[in-house]
Amino acid sequence: MPEILTITLNPTVDLSTSVDHVRPGPKLRCDSPVADPGGGGINVSRAIRHLGGDSLAFIALGGATGVRLSALLKAEGIRFQEFAITGETRQSIAVTDRASGGQYRFVMPGPDWSAKMVEQALDAIVAATGTGELVVLSGSNPPGVPVDFTARLTARQSGTGAKVITDTSGAALRHLADHPCGLAVLRMDSGEAEDLAGGPLPERRDSAEFARGLVRAGVAETVVIARGSDGSTLVTGDRAIHCSRPITEIVSAVGAGDSFVGAFTLALSRGGDWSEALRRGTAAASAAVLTQATQLCTREDAERLLAGCALSDL
Repeated sequence: MPEILTITLNPTVDLSTSVDHVRPGPKLRCDSPVADPGGGGINVSRAIRHLGGDSLAFIALGGATGVRLSALLKAEGIRFQEFAITGETRQSIAVTDRASGGQYRFVMPGPDWSAKMVEQALDAIVAATGTGELVVLSGSNPPGVPVDFTARLTARQSGTGAKVITDTSGAALRHLADHPCGLAVLRMDSGEAEDLAGGPLPERRDSAEFARGLVRAGVAETVVIARGSDGSTLVTGDRAIHCSRPITEIVSAVGAGDSFVGAFTLALSRGGDWSEALRRGTAAASAAVLTQATQLCTREDAERLLAGCALSDL
């Protein structure tokens, strides 16, 4: 069974709290904050653990916040390999307005990376990768990390037989689309896909056709586009399928994407095919929206919701 390595270059200590009403001017008296380890790859590893699996998380850590994040990971039983950086690991905060139920998310940029740190990180990741491993690169890049980091990592992993699964956005996503590097899997949400496509993708078939173009161009062997409450569309070289999402109450949308990637990757590592991985990912994403703030999915909810995740060919 392939091992799973997750990569988080820009981790964070996620603080979540609530207040009666968010408004400018007066001091806002918040509830006691809850602290969780955060960042794309970390949350993927956390979701995998919640679902009964295991992974190794490669994490860049620095400063006092990095020490705190390390302690939070240990408390959750997450196996991780630390990559020491100069600078301070970032913090992010999510504030829920009890009056409206709205959630405000404040995300910091992270520490500046030097070119030397980038090269050292690439070397360390390759050294940590086992033969045939599933490597998940998820989340934002900190300042100083070049937009071609994923392509450079994929090139260096070619000798290991590792399959790189990427969930990214912004300039890094646009670079991948313009400079194909043969990823195993590329995932994005509907907003990111529409930004990349240069226009709306209102129907499932629109998402599928756009994803087919990326597959044909060699951007990735498989492309997944999350369509929010409509579920997710997956396209390979010879198939396009959609998995609908069961209707659930949305408590918080934080962590749905990372829960999807965690369940999706775990299913693949256990020998599941694309259909099984897509259903498992969709169920975990649906489970994640039932929990508060950064709690991600639970195994019980993901298993319960799996029956409502219906597949259809496009």
